[in-house]
Amino acid sequence: MSSAAGARSARFIAVSLTLLLGLLAAAPAVVAQEGRYTAPRTPWGAPDLNGVWSNATTTPLQRPAEFADQAFLTEEERILRNPESGVSTEERTTFMPTGAYNDFWLEQGELNLRTSLVIDPPNGRLPALTGPEMQRQRVLPNSFSPTQVFDSWLDFNTYDRCITRGMPGAMMPGFYNHNYQIVQTEDHVAILVEMIHDARIIPIDDGASLDPALAQWLGDSRGYWDGDTLVIETGNFTDKNTTRGGVMIAGSRHLHTEERLTRVSDTVIDYEITVNDPTVWSAPWTVSVPLSAKAMDDPIYEYACHEGNYALPNILSGQRAQDAEAASR
Repeated sequence: MSSAAGARSARFIAVSLTLLLGLLAAAPAVVAQEGRYTAPRTPWGAPDLNGVWSNATTTPLQRPAEFADQAFLTEEERILRNPESGVSTEERTTFMPTGAYNDFWLEQGELNLRTSLVIDPPNGRLPALTGPEMQRQRVLPNSFSPTQVFDSWLDFNTYDRCITRGMPGAMMPGFYNHNYQIVQTEDHVAILVEMIHDARIIPIDDGASLDPALAQWLGDSRGYWDGDTLVIETGNFTDKNTTRGGVMIAGSRHLHTEERLTRVSDTVIDYEITVNDPTVWSAPWTVSVPLSAKAMDDPIYEYACHEGNYALPNILSGQRAQDAEAASR
């Protein structure tokens, strides 16, 4: 081989290795690598979860049928399938067929290597709704239905009304505002949710729960450390969260959730949540959503959802105009 050919070959290998390392570095983490990383500590010795984190991803909640039993993409499949749109195909077809928002507002995120956020059941699909719940969902008001009649604000769900997405919806990826700020003290962890400005205050190692009569929008949470993993157990939910689909997915007053947060690198928290509500779903289910560190020094700014919520008065005034037109015929 000539010296010129050898130099060209060396440059090609160097460029190829650089590109490969760049792709591997860009691939989002999806599972904890136990024993390979030691999380930084707070002054009192707990794993440090402080900071602003994002769960933005285009990985669908449920596994598309085409993947059947395939739990993970190859890196090549991930790169080829990474959509340019900030909304997954499943969400666009089932939740907002027209896209609803200009792409300017959407936070794209990327596919991770999982074919679904649901990791249990193993088929990557949510368990079936219970029989009574399936019947109830058929008669609930649905503000996204073109046939919905809006008699009052009660015909809108709590997401429309800027109240909450409920649990586990508040901790799930949506379309934008995917940021979460975690603040720790020795005996509390606070999680500020950017979307609809939900805030969770979680006592650590405090077994005293609220009176069951004091139901909460986001439930009554208690946390404890299991090694380097923060475990959050939550119950005592209100029965006012009635929506079960899309980014507003929520349980009933019988809901119980267990969240596990493990820092697996300087830039990733492995977040899992197990959802159990036997009156809504026929079996428990678990979701894995990596939280990625945000490269930002600014705090999360208030999402003034209610102040800018012109949809409700406009929809109701439009309905009144339709009612008047129908009455005049």
